Amino acid sequence: MSVTWTDVCAVSDLQPERAVPALVQGRQVAIVRLHDDTVHAVGQRDPYCDANVMSRGLVGSVTVEGREVPVIFSPMYKQAFDVRSGRAVAEPSVGLGSWAVQVIAGRVQVGPCVTEPAGVAPAEQAEVAAASSERARQTVEGGAA
Repeated sequence: MSVTWTDVCAVSDLQPERAVPALVQGRQVAIVRLHDDTVHAVGQRDPYCDANVMSRGLVGSVTVEGREVPVIFSPMYKQAFDVRSGRAVAEPSVGLGSWAVQVIAGRVQVGPCVTEPAGVAPAEQAEVAAASSERARQTVEGGAA
């Protein structure tokens, strides 16, 4: 089975620590270039508010169990998602999904979905988002998660 790669942009078009949206094989993703020049792709849909907004989120890092984790924060409820896996830091059962990325000759190419998005049920979104937002705040501030 051959893998389909979608050419998205030049790596030089991506500002470090800023996400940009892209459409890859009919799916919306957020492309993130970190300061170390690694490039990651996660789902654009925020599972807590069911809106395609993740490329508008802040990119940074949080410390989890003594290790620095590169994250993108939801611009809606401020949950932190690991840009490598797409998983919510405070609630790993929820995730944006992640896509394979390669940089060839200075061009960013996005391949198949590696981790499918995992969301919360619509009826539970507000309650789960509020609780998760509080856990994320505690995690970022160094409190108990």
